[in-house]
Amino acid sequence: MAQIATSEFKNGMTLDLDDGLFTLVEFQHVKPGKGGAFVRTTLKNVRNGAVVERTFRAGERMERAIVDKKEMQLLYRDGDDYVFMDTASYEQLNVPATTLAEAASYLVDSSMALLIMYGDEIIGVDLPASVELDIAETEPGVQGDRVSGAKKPATLVTGLTIQVPLFIEPGERVKVDTRSGEFISRA
Repeated sequence: MAQIATSEFKNGMTLDLDDGLFTLVEFQHVKPGKGGAFVRTTLKNVRNGAVVERTFRAGERMERAIVDKKEMQLLYRDGDDYVFMDTASYEQLNVPATTLAEAASYLVDSSMALLIMYGDEIIGVDLPASVELDIAETEPGVQGDRVSGAKKPATLVTGLTIQVPLFIEPGERVKVDTRSGEFISRA
């Protein structure tokens, strides 16, 4: 494993600490007038999503986790598992839905995803900023109900429910923001 000092911290870096695998969300070097310098950090546990604040002494060394990103294609769903295929080696990988978390709401068959791996363990999914999905069901817009900016619920083919404008009909393809889960536009 690679050792890293607090002076080499960068946002987004993954650290292998005693109590788990953490992503560095934010850090700040602090040099008080009295006493030694220290680094105040905000860390996010990659396995359960818990956010913790931790302080390290300046110059302290710790293990840096080497994470690998692999572009894989979702083939199909097999019960509670998602089956992904490595497009380079054609190797297939079963991934539990709990590992994908909210990313599963934006994945359809044949879509590409960037899986973040630590050794053989999948620790996350890096989705594009927006995806195009089909509307599975929504209520029809009522004639005369044309309030500017009015929204209605719509269920996507993945099962995710989002708010869409009144003019959107079932079967239409829409663009959805994967960070907030909001409707962007028609596709």
